[in-house]
Amino acid sequence: MRLISWNIDSLNATLTSDSNRAVMSREVMNTIIEQDPDVIAIQETKLPRTGPTKKHDKILATLFPEYEYVWRVSEEPARKSYAGTMFLYKKSFNPIVTYPKIDAPDTMDVEGRMITLEFDDYFITQVYTPNAGSGLVRLEERQQWDEKYAEYLASLDAKKPVLATGDFNVAHKEIDIAHPDRNRRSAGFTDEERAGFTKLLSKGFTDTFRHVHGDVTGQYSWWNQRAKTSKVNNSGWRIDYWLVSDRLADKVKNSEMLDSGERQDHTPLMLDIDLD
Repeated sequence: MRLISWNIDSLNATLTSDSNRAVMSREVMNTIIEQDPDVIAIQETKLPRTGPTKKHDKILATLFPEYEYVWRVSEEPARKSYAGTMFLYKKSFNPIVTYPKIDAPDTMDVEGRMITLEFDDYFITQVYTPNAGSGLVRLEERQQWDEKYAEYLASLDAKKPVLATGDFNVAHKEIDIAHPDRNRRSAGFTDEERAGFTKLLSKGFTDTFRHVHGDVTGQYSWWNQRAKTSKVNNSGWRIDYWLVSDRLADKVKNSEMLDSGERQDHTPLMLDIDLD
């Protein structure tokens, strides 16, 4: 089975805009399509409250004729066109779709951050983890989220194995970030967030990239688009993941980042796993 995850940073812009960034985003989407994945997880769709428009539907049907898709958007009282997630999966599948709420603080439960697909023998779930924010204004709420999310994944794992993906907004170890020393109190690399991710893994989950590649350095999934040379200089962070239940780890065949060319921000992640 082949699965791909990508924080797209606006599905609407990718599908409908003529900007240079949108053109680059469509090139990345074409790269994903070429890989012929069984399941695609997309984060930060930034769709309106009503979800995909008729125009979006038409474009998606043209790009992904063999796929069904489900989506979740930001709801009241959260901000409009904020966060949001989407799954696309081959029409040969017929999963049970749920839109979990985890008793998270603030408006996090209604920001469209999670979707779960239940299959006969496993779950596939995606998350767009809340950012601690500028000045770490949301760090306390983020820590609460991390605890609630870990409990949720563990509850799934108690029923059947789990594949969990998305933008987790944390670089777990120093080797997951190009410049650890200058980012000690940056959102996504605080001791608190890193400890939260460690606790999540301790509940029975494997970071598939590290499982396959060990302690390799210089491999990242995100480059700050506000810093013009971040990608050229590979000043990146690895904050996107494919996790699996520990008992699935030996079934992982490959876990890697796909090339997103000159486009800064997130790059897609691809997981190959034998679930037969």
